[in-house]
Amino acid sequence: MMSTGFVLIRTGFSCYRYAITFSYEECMNRFLILLGLYVAVGTAISVIVFRARQTEEEYFVGGRMISGFVSSLTYASTTYSAFMMVGLVGLSFQTGIGALVFEVSYLAGTILLLSLYGKKIWKMGKQKGFVSPIELLTYRYGRSAGVFASGIAIVALIPYTSSQVIALGLIFQSFGGFRFIYGVSFAAVVIILWTFIGGLRGVAITDAIQGMFMVCAAFAGIVWTGSHYGGLELLRFPSDFWTPVRFVNFTLPWFFFALTNPQVVQRLFIPRNERSFNRMVFFFGLYGFIYTLIVTGIGFSARHGAVNGLFPVVQDRDRVIIEVLARMRPWLAISLALSIVFASVSTANSIILTLTSMVARDIFRRRKKIVVGKSFILILTGIVFLFSIFRPNYIVELAVSSSSILLCTLPLIFGVFHWKRGGPVTAVSTLFAGAATAVATRAFGVPLSSVYTFFVSFAMFFGVSMLEKSPRGRI
Repeated sequence: MMSTGFVLIRTGFSCYRYAITFSYEECMNRFLILLGLYVAVGTAISVIVFRARQTEEEYFVGGRMISGFVSSLTYASTTYSAFMMVGLVGLSFQTGIGALVFEVSYLAGTILLLSLYGKKIWKMGKQKGFVSPIELLTYRYGRSAGVFASGIAIVALIPYTSSQVIALGLIFQSFGGFRFIYGVSFAAVVIILWTFIGGLRGVAITDAIQGMFMVCAAFAGIVWTGSHYGGLELLRFPSDFWTPVRFVNFTLPWFFFALTNPQVVQRLFIPRNERSFNRMVFFFGLYGFIYTLIVTGIGFSARHGAVNGLFPVVQDRDRVIIEVLARMRPWLAISLALSIVFASVSTANSIILTLTSMVARDIFRRRKKIVVGKSFILILTGIVFLFSIFRPNYIVELAVSSSSILLCTLPLIFGVFHWKRGGPVTAVSTLFAGAATAVATRAFGVPLSSVYTFFVSFAMFFGVSMLEKSPRGRI
């Protein structure tokens, strides 16, 4: 792994090469100034939208009054995290076009699921007053199902949230010249500050600003890499990495991400009306398609440069983007670095906000006191901070692991709309069997862990539900 000092030397050399007026210190200073401005603006937005006496509906889902365009950008920013500009750039560089097929499969699955189920969930949320995404399961299967599902979601999303914080730590370490732990600490402080003060409305507005900046910075990045490396290296698919087994194992949980990951399910509650919901889906699909092509293109272009001796063959794929930044003009490198910071913070904020709503609504059920949920912002962020310090795996693998565990909720969501039988015993049995399968197969390195989780969860759901009547029936 390239040492931090060497990366900093390269960054300083890049500054000198492309603009004599820029030293490494000036690059770092400009980065820190813009970062400080970013924190100040985001905090100001959170303070402006802050209300001393917010209801849970206002705090967690913006009072269900978010416009379609802002809803699309907060959905995109929640989804397209540092996983993209750090994880997917590196995966594209290392594995080629299979990474694009993998990510497009997610986008296709999301648009399909939002078209089939998204509007139904939005209508149910509005009619029943759902605030936490798990309340959909609580209403259908009983409180024990909601408590159990919330606990699994909290555990499962710790790795995914940590992947955002890890990416920010890498940027601070390799671009800003600070120790990794400083970047992780910065992320934790901003998450606590913005989530605690602004709630969903503050997060949604900052997400919208960040989402637009992310795609603009990424577009400038692909223009630069294309002009400097002169082409795209797509490799082949399938490949030694993208075997059919691994592709299915990675793609299956990603395909159902829109229904199984609570932070994006909760985003379905926020559009103000049906027109806003439709606009959210349309603009998210457009954003996702463009951003995916740009991000993977940066990885393919850098790989083309490596093949032609213009770019190093980086072994740690999460550091590919760091090497790209080290060769860019200062203004562009700073912009892309900030876009990664934005992506990391926006996704982590959204996840923590969703998890706290689950703690308040599904576990403790203190419906009149937001303070219960807010207190857990500190606890959950602290756990994420500690997990991030150890950096246990690549960012892509951490994200996929989280979604694999959450596959156990898929049969229950299916049952909400399509199955009349099954109650609390069915739900708890399904969640336990599916989550245990996901953890065990991942721990022992079983190649098709996601597939086993999928089939065990559905088999348990149908098997037990045949023996148990539903307290409500199909909704």
